[in-house]
Amino acid sequence: MLLKIIDLLSKFAIPFMIVGIISFGISKKIKVYESFIEGAKGGFTTAIRIIPSFVAMLVAIGVFRASGAMDLFTKAFSPILEVFHIPREVVPMIFMRPLSGSGAQGIMSELGTTYGPDSLVARMSAVMMGSSETTLYILAVYFGSVSIKKQRHALWAGLIADAVGAISAIYISRLFFGA
Repeated sequence: MLLKIIDLLSKFAIPFMIVGIISFGISKKIKVYESFIEGAKGGFTTAIRIIPSFVAMLVAIGVFRASGAMDLFTKAFSPILEVFHIPREVVPMIFMRPLSGSGAQGIMSELGTTYGPDSLVARMSAVMMGSSETTLYILAVYFGSVSIKKQRHALWAGLIADAVGAISAIYISRLFFGA
């Protein structure tokens, strides 16, 4: 019964939200359509402003993957992986997740297809996907959109958070899904 209620609510959540926002705007005597158009113009301007940062990030990701750097990282970190019992298969996920959400999604899908969706490797990559962020993408897009040149500690704080997320994902996956 509860699942049917949740299913019904999920079907109408977005339409209710849209109607609610429009109704609230009208009740506050806001010109809703004109406000929407003005916001869309601002969004377009922001999109134009961040394109150079976005293109640079996409090129860097492409070079990283095509150059074979991922394989070099995996080989370089092999001794550490063995000590901590980290599957070699998840190393590309650890390095790709801070760079690209879609790249990490592709790696996660590939691991699920190759090893099965219920394998430790696939589950570990899924937990990593949910416990870390696309730090470099966020810095490129958000800092680029407001023209921030000095990122100070944001990069290191984000990368440390990603490392903690990856380590936690490995530990929690082993704890919940077995060795």
